[in-house]
Amino acid sequence: MKLNNLKPKEGSTRAKKRIGRGNASGKGTYCGRGCKGQGQRKSGNVRPGFEGGQTPLIMRLPKLKGFNNPNRVFYQVVNVKDLNVFNDGEEVNIETLLGKRLITKKNLPVKLLATGKLEKKLTVKVHKVSTAAKEKIVKAGGKTL
Repeated sequence: MKLNNLKPKEGSTRAKKRIGRGNASGKGTYCGRGCKGQGQRKSGNVRPGFEGGQTPLIMRLPKLKGFNNPNRVFYQVVNVKDLNVFNDGEEVNIETLLGKRLITKKNLPVKLLATGKLEKKLTVKVHKVSTAAKEKIVKAGGKTL
């Protein structure tokens, strides 16, 4: 292979559109620019978003949309039904949840929600527990710390 032998792959390039070369070419007379008006003129290229003097859409929309609360806490959610993978009497904490891959990050807080049914007696030690989840744990014979 040599540099003077290189050619683009078959079908990857297209012939340049030859406008203004007579009506038989299919791009004669107005040459694809339509009839009269700003777009037909030599310097009729207007910036993107320009609406002919009308206030553009981007300026009509609100500048700011709500706000991002800097104090928002993102919890990793674990449901009560997920705790059935543990053995009876075990302590459930961040490390054990990570070990069973019920959560993915060690540094984010964990919240326990009440979806599902708990069939094991467990001691649960996480950052937050919903009221309904706490009731289910106590009903199963376990406790929360």
